[in-house]
Amino acid sequence: MTRDPERPDLARLQRRLADFAAARNWQPYHTPKNLVAALSVEASELVEIFQWLTPEQSAGVMADPDTAHRVEDEVADVLAYLLQLCEVLGVDPLAALAAKIDRNEKRFPVPGEG
Repeated sequence: MTRDPERPDLARLQRRLADFAAARNWQPYHTPKNLVAALSVEASELVEIFQWLTPEQSAGVMADPDTAHRVEDEVADVLAYLLQLCEVLGVDPLAALAAKIDRNEKRFPVPGEG
């Protein structure tokens, strides 16, 4: 699988976030505690978009351009804070996800297999 040169990669985005914070001297505020709190707030803002929707309405949320834009902004905020947290703690998010999927595959085998 070849990488699309127009598609940003995770490491580059993580570096941009770190550079953005450094240029504004925000590192003293980017403690693990503060980043986790900000991540929680942003995740809650994403939840708020879907809070009172029916399952059918929630499945079609991206059809409305205004709502789609709000969803994309909140997803971006959640991912930004998660990547910043990983940077501060020295966690490789892709390696952590791969390891978690491996554990879940063992924990929850496909019915009828194994």
